[in-house]
Amino acid sequence: MNLYNMQDIKPLLARHGFHFSKSLGQNFLIASWVPEETVAAANLDERSGVLEIGPGIGALTRPLAQAAGKVVSVELDRTLLPVLRETLAGCANTRVIHGDILKTDLAVLVDEHFADLRPVVVANLPYNITTPVLTHLVDSGLFERITVMVQKEVALRITASAGSSHYGAFSVYAAYYTEPTFCFDVPPDCFVPRPKVDSAVITLAVRKTPPVSTDPVAIFQVIKAAFAQRRKTLVNCLCSAFPGASKEMLAGILIGLGHDSRIRGETLDLQAFAQLTDGLLDAGIIRR
Repeated sequence: MNLYNMQDIKPLLARHGFHFSKSLGQNFLIASWVPEETVAAANLDERSGVLEIGPGIGALTRPLAQAAGKVVSVELDRTLLPVLRETLAGCANTRVIHGDILKTDLAVLVDEHFADLRPVVVANLPYNITTPVLTHLVDSGLFERITVMVQKEVALRITASAGSSHYGAFSVYAAYYTEPTFCFDVPPDCFVPRPKVDSAVITLAVRKTPPVSTDPVAIFQVIKAAFAQRRKTLVNCLCSAFPGASKEMLAGILIGLGHDSRIRGETLDLQAFAQLTDGLLDAGIIRR
């Protein structure tokens, strides 16, 4: 069965009474080069234990099974389970679990299925839950590498550098916990139904330790404040977040760090945010 050919896909879905769900963000791959390049970007081997999220009909799952030691796919749509039983019948090293990835205990899953393997994530993520899923995966600290297809706009935001139009709080979060890389574009005609947006594959190599040594709680307080009101200067954003600090005091800290007091938050990279956080901690504006 060719899972990228509509002449095979349509009767497969009809046999199982499947209908696409807009609320679940279901778009199935029909271009074989996309899974091939995704698997290559994931850098898999027989020691890889792959968590896949939203396998659909298994278009990515089958290439993953060929490249990895084991694949565990978490699928929310119960109506796809019999479809996957058919399409993955020859893949002995795959396991499909019905569930919501955001409610899944990842530590239990990894311990049960990947005890002797290197846990990684490879998935075509549902676009309506991309940010919470990535946060769930990264915060777990369980996976060495995360390779995912997401909406291109989100991919550009995650991999953005300071000063770019796509740069935001999640860009800094990604840089703190991972080393993000933009891999390749995926146009809408690679899917059925055809989405209205472009897609892209990115990899997140999860860091063992953050690249900066400041207080982790404090730096994300500062980052959140800096991007809360993008049209305002960083001084004004910090004043709103930390009412005990005067504009003069905050401007003095920025100038002392070599910045113009009128800068906006999107001009600071991760290292600069760490230095600013240390300055705010030293001044007592943020309590340790």
